[in-house]
Amino acid sequence: MASESAAAASASSPAAARAGAGKDDELADLVRRIVDVLSRYSDRLPFDLDRQKLRSLTTLAAIAITIVFAWKLLRAPPEQPRRPRRRDAPSSSNTSSRSQPGALVGTDACSSVDSRAHEAINQLFQPVNLVRHKLSEGRRVTCRLLGVILEETTPEELQNHVTVRPSVLEVLLEIAKICDVYLMEHVLDDESEEKVLSALSEAGLFTSGSLVREKVLFCSTEIGRTSFVRQLEPDWHIDSSPEIVHQLSRFIKYQLHISPQQTERVSPNVFSSASLEQFFGGLDQR
Repeated sequence: MASESAAAASASSPAAARAGAGKDDELADLVRRIVDVLSRYSDRLPFDLDRQKLRSLTTLAAIAITIVFAWKLLRAPPEQPRRPRRRDAPSSSNTSSRSQPGALVGTDACSSVDSRAHEAINQLFQPVNLVRHKLSEGRRVTCRLLGVILEETTPEELQNHVTVRPSVLEVLLEIAKICDVYLMEHVLDDESEEKVLSALSEAGLFTSGSLVREKVLFCSTEIGRTSFVRQLEPDWHIDSSPEIVHQLSRFIKYQLHISPQQTERVSPNVFSSASLEQFFGGLDQR
């Protein structure tokens, strides 16, 4: 056994020597090639270069480069294959714990949206907003008393009694909140005027401060009421007389004709309704 191992060692040593000599020959051949290339390029230089010195410098440079590359190869650690990370399957408890907050957030968001929608709808249908929408953002309104605010329809009736229509109170007060309101009527005497003011006061129209007695105007003729309206230049005029409505249709932006009977529309800017509260959607019935 010892002789066999010695023979193997003696056989392997010449092979190793030949391999080392072969590598040295390859290195020497590489150096010679580099020197030859540099020598050819040195002929093109504008100054003389000693080829013997060039060979020595080139040899040293080649040896230095070889040592550096060998050192880097020896120091480089072997790359280890990366193991893919294992992803744990989500358990039912984790899934439920993650999904449950999302579900709660979704429920809260839906309830919040619903509440905001209901609030917006309620706000839209508030009486003051309905009135503002109907009046198209008008800022000044003139309104006749007979047949609109009062139960009576003629000046002669006012000499005996004055009755304010209860169903019109809320609408009129809502209009007064957002508009400058003037009430006017044709009366036959001063007693009728006092009766009208007393009835309006007893109905509570002057309590809120939106309507004031000074803006209740009286005249002795129908033409006087027409003059009042044209001087005040309202955005809306409300009247129960078709003649007055027709006369003012050229001068007033919008008019509302109050009539129990269905009437033809005399102009695009003239609207008609059976009552003031009906035109505004029956606010008194809310």
